[in-house]
Amino acid sequence: MAKPKNYDDFNDSLKDGILPSEWPEALKALWFDANGDWKASHDIAQDIETLLGSWIHAYLHRKEGDEFNAGYWYRRAQRNFPDMSLTKEHQQITEYILNGN
Repeated sequence: MAKPKNYDDFNDSLKDGILPSEWPEALKALWFDANGDWKASHDIAQDIETLLGSWIHAYLHRKEGDEFNAGYWYRRAQRNFPDMSLTKEHQQITEYILNGN
């Protein structure tokens, strides 16, 4: 499956339960998270040494409930600690990737 065109397409890919191997690592991390596999998502995110990787890492630690660690990663991502829901942030990160970032 090619990279999804939008967030709805991304969500549709979750129903198949098969992660497309050609997707970028950041999108794979979010796919695993959306499928309830925090550890697999975290394992990928911690190896992405970019601002985007730090943002995903921050989101995952916020989801885990570790605000201290999340704050560190948001600073590394050059982002403020968000006040939106985790669901909304997941969508925001996914759309950021899908829009070519």
